[in-house]
Amino acid sequence: MYSAIAKNKRNTVFIMILFFVIIAGLGWLANAVYGRGGYGILIATVVITALYVIIQYYAAGRQAISMSGGIRVNSQSDHPRLWRIVENLSITTGTPMPEVYIINDPAPNAFATGRDPKHAIVAATTGLLDIMDDSELEGVMAHEIGHVRNYDIRVSMVVFGLVVAIGFISDMFLRMAFFGRNNNNGNPVVMVFGLVAMIVAPLIATVVQLAISRQREYLADATSALTTRHPDALASALAKLGEYGRPMQKQNSSMAHLWISDPLKKGAMGKLFATHPPIADRIERLTAMGSKF
Repeated sequence: MYSAIAKNKRNTVFIMILFFVIIAGLGWLANAVYGRGGYGILIATVVITALYVIIQYYAAGRQAISMSGGIRVNSQSDHPRLWRIVENLSITTGTPMPEVYIINDPAPNAFATGRDPKHAIVAATTGLLDIMDDSELEGVMAHEIGHVRNYDIRVSMVVFGLVVAIGFISDMFLRMAFFGRNNNNGNPVVMVFGLVAMIVAPLIATVVQLAISRQREYLADATSALTTRHPDALASALAKLGEYGRPMQKQNSSMAHLWISDPLKKGAMGKLFATHPPIADRIERLTAMGSKF
């Protein structure tokens, strides 16, 4: 697991570089298509994106819990079962006790957010608490704390901010192309290439985000198994999540990647761009881990 975490951190650096290369490339293309010399558009694009990501880094956790309608559990007396499990896992892993929230929704699910272990939030729905026994609930919450320990919550927030920024920049430049005054210095090839790149860039960014999200789900599953020493409990919990099959009442595609199970109702195309690996694959990996304990 530790080698996987180290690899995860190295990959994170390359991913950040990739996203900023895409953003810088869009800025450069905008200069070529709309600019009148100089690098003003490129500089403005990079600076504004960096400011947006910084704001997202500090604000996204609170924003996510607000969008989900979470209610904070302030002490053990508010919800003894959930609080006790999260507290025990925090002590076991040496992780600071995260803020705990309950979400009133019959669909079983849970997520973690925040920028680091000292500023982490974990949340569970009432539906999850209703259908999980204690060992299954422990497996799910260990998965979420695994996201905290592996710094997946930080990467998810930053990557999400970059994906949104790339989409916004591309949309803005495309609108400028069709509704604004164009000055491409008489080079239609640059214009066509720029427009194609601005359409393709958000798709590439989304695919990279999905790849990150899927791999981190596998890693959090493995972290949960090693923490609880009971991978079969998480496998059983995932099987229940898969059997439930109903979407959450409050659906929000922008935070779908945060949940342990995809909260959205998926069609054929939606499954292609799913934020989570198939539950059957996750259960198979956990079962294989269980045979080695």
